[in-house]
Amino acid sequence: MDKTTAALIVLGILVVALGLMYLGWRARRRRQAGLPHPDAVPRDLGSEFYAGDGMHVATTTAGDKLDRIAVSGVGYRARAGVLVAERGVMLAIAGERDAFVPVDTIRGARRDTWTIDRAVETDGLVVITWTLGGTAVDTYLRVDDPDALLAAVHRITADGSGSETP
Repeated sequence: MDKTTAALIVLGILVVALGLMYLGWRARRRRQAGLPHPDAVPRDLGSEFYAGDGMHVATTTAGDKLDRIAVSGVGYRARAGVLVAERGVMLAIAGERDAFVPVDTIRGARRDTWTIDRAVETDGLVVITWTLGGTAVDTYLRVDDPDALLAAVHRITADGSGSETP
């Protein structure tokens, strides 16, 4: 086999692989067509408890780290600003419309080590579990101060009013 034939075979395999990835993503978006886009950010968020930058690693179906949500606003891995305020969590994901997670949809927050396409040091990710259009989802964030982010989310969800529970 000469170099040209080998190169054409490799190129063919790459084209087929890219085509299959495209078809898979399109099928995922079609399956998740019933999921709404995340809420728009309200004008008044109330008191702010955390503001920082980091990475939006992924948003997946709750409990299934390999089932990425493909909805616009949370579908891609990208740099993100995160703001936790009385009314909820704002995600300013690069290249996407800002997403808002209302406090009454937040089901919990915890630390984790891996999700689809990313593994970090032990407990290096903050996971916010919330409800998007009736579907429980996990949003994985990697920030500089995960303890502060986790504390802020726990603070707003402690009694639903944004104040700490004694």
